[in-house]
Amino acid sequence: MNIAQLRRHALSLPEVTEEPHHDFSSFRVRGKIFVTVPPDEVHVHVFVDEATREQALAFDPEFLEKLLWGSKVVGLRVALSAAKPNVVNELVSKAWACKAPKGAAATRRTPGR
Repeated sequence: MNIAQLRRHALSLPEVTEEPHHDFSSFRVRGKIFVTVPPDEVHVHVFVDEATREQALAFDPEFLEKLLWGSKVVGLRVALSAAKPNVVNELVSKAWACKAPKGAAATRRTPGR
């Protein structure tokens, strides 16, 4: 997977903007960050809930690891070169759903519908 594919998916979600976040790029819904992209674009950080994170780590440890903020785990660090696009897209969608207002999730476009 590459950053262009991730960007395309993230920006397809309702109310998403891409904005700078210090030296990183970030994807936000109504100002709330759900994905950050470090300057090297080798990894991305996806802010998912604990249940989603633990399940993803169990299934795809070859390209996922815990993302730490100090000693707190706040999401997943994704190695893009090894990542499965369908898995990353699902994680990005789940991160978006965690931050999006309740009504926005109802307006989310679903492929084929």
